[in-house]
Amino acid sequence: MIAILAALALGGCGSTRGTAPGGSVPGYAGGNTSCVPYARARSGIDLAGDAWQWWDAAAQSGRYDRSRSPRVGGVLVFMRTQRNRTGHLSVVTRVVSSREIRVDHANWASGSNRGRVAQDQPVVDVSPNNDWSLVRVWYPPANALGQTNFPTFGFIHGGRLMAAAH
Repeated sequence: MIAILAALALGGCGSTRGTAPGGSVPGYAGGNTSCVPYARARSGIDLAGDAWQWWDAAAQSGRYDRSRSPRVGGVLVFMRTQRNRTGHLSVVTRVVSSREIRVDHANWASGSNRGRVAQDQPVVDVSPNNDWSLVRVWYPPANALGQTNFPTFGFIHGGRLMAAAH
């Protein structure tokens, strides 16, 4: 448990502090949930399992497309790693450029913000082939992108972006 919290703290926690590259201030909308039910409700993509299991579940369901290209309403699926044992899901809310998106996601922060919903968080593609296989997530304590590169499977498409609950 401590290792997971430390990984999230080092990897890219959301906060109301700091200014994102586009000039907005990423912040929290409240809530007390994990990324899976949040992504399901926000994207309309109805899959089950831990976050990392969504990639294969999407293929097996036959209902959802998968790709290496972001689209609004899609879900970015983070692989599980030693530091991120259950993976992570983020819902794409805006495509800024071929290398930057904005996401809303739950339970990315640590400490007192654990379980909260973070909105308008920058995620940047740092993969050598511009294929979104490796990303960095905004890290407010540093007022910059986090230094950790997170591997991803890609994006699941086929739902629709639902309004954020406030």
